[in-house]
Amino acid sequence: MIKVSDIAKKKVIELMKDDGFDVSKDFVRVGVKSGGCSGLSYDLKFDKNQSEGDKLFEDNDVRIIVDKKSFLYLVGTTLEYSGGLNGTGFVFNNPNANRTCGCGESFSL
Repeated sequence: MIKVSDIAKKKVIELMKDDGFDVSKDFVRVGVKSGGCSGLSYDLKFDKNQSEGDKLFEDNDVRIIVDKKSFLYLVGTTLEYSGGLNGTGFVFNNPNANRTCGCGESFSL
């Protein structure tokens, strides 16, 4: 399960509309890929299609899809949005991460 905070929900809806996506039909695709200073990094984009094997979650009226490989890394994660002095953007609060980098964009298990 991936959760979406209220602030992240508002930003997702705003950005999806700006990019021509419909939050009631389309998805936020969340994944993990190799890279970043801690070994793994998060990948987030909007998608109109669900692929075979994708896991589908809905939280706070946001539909999220995750590929099978990334799912194990992301179980229990909450998607947040930060607009603070350290920069703005989506932040992943991942209970599975043993170590994260200073910018919060990469992690290791």
